[in-house]
Amino acid sequence: MTSPATTGSTVAPAGAEPAPRTAATARTATAAPAPGRWLSKAAVNGALLLSALYTLFPLVWLVTAATKDTGGLLTGDAFSFKGFDLGHNLSELASYNDGVYLRWYLNSLLYAGGGALVCALISVAAGYAFDKYRFRGKEKLFGVVLLGVLVPSTALALPMYLLASKAGLVNTYWSVLVPVLVNPFGVYLSRVFSASHIPDEALEAARIDGAGELRAFWSIGLRMVMPGFVTVFLFQFTAIWNNFFLPLVMLSDQKLFPLSLGLYAWNSNTHAEPAFYPLVVTGSLLAVLPLVVAFVALQRHWKAGLTAGSVK
Repeated sequence: MTSPATTGSTVAPAGAEPAPRTAATARTATAAPAPGRWLSKAAVNGALLLSALYTLFPLVWLVTAATKDTGGLLTGDAFSFKGFDLGHNLSELASYNDGVYLRWYLNSLLYAGGGALVCALISVAAGYAFDKYRFRGKEKLFGVVLLGVLVPSTALALPMYLLASKAGLVNTYWSVLVPVLVNPFGVYLSRVFSASHIPDEALEAARIDGAGELRAFWSIGLRMVMPGFVTVFLFQFTAIWNNFFLPLVMLSDQKLFPLSLGLYAWNSNTHAEPAFYPLVVTGSLLAVLPLVVAFVALQRHWKAGLTAGSVK
């Protein structure tokens, strides 16, 4: 009987269990990912980097340009801090025309802050009612709300001006505030948040305990849907702060102008008077700050709303 020849490799007998994988073998198998994975990650990261640079490029220009005087802006060397003159620009901005810029700033805070707060409350209340109550013609009425989302705001500027003229509100604060108190998209978004955040059992328990409908909404519904409230507030605050066409149609008194319209009026004079360039650029830089502060201060509520429901 001859023994089988050995060729340097062992053959496991039939029916035997395979040898277990060692830690070194596992590390070797997972240490070298496929080249295509690295290429895809590099492409995604590169696209994100380009998007970030594209987004931040105007802001970087605005920060550096706000430190220049008229000559520095017109020479085109706006991306350096050479000839730093930010303090003088801020002083001129605050003192020009008896501080009209500060008046515009307060007007914008009133229009955007007050309008967005009331609009968010109305939108959340309407979305809550559409979600939790049953009444005749509810879905048809909600369809009308959705149609309002499709109509651009610029198309409504002239009809709103005619209505404001009939009511005697033209060239007043109310002519800008009243039209922004209702947002159809905010109502739609609030209904979605109400359906996903407010359980019917919680409202039933409040009613059993003797709470009325307003108390149930204010103490339970509004608190549960607070991420939706903050989302609508941020959207509306940004829209009102950047609103230009409605104040242009409604207002003629410069003391009632928001920042967007006031800076536009100054920018229209830059061709005849180049001294307005530093005022416009510095004023535009300061106009960005409330939006940044609002998003940074309220982002924790927004993140909570975006991740709600992902983990039970």
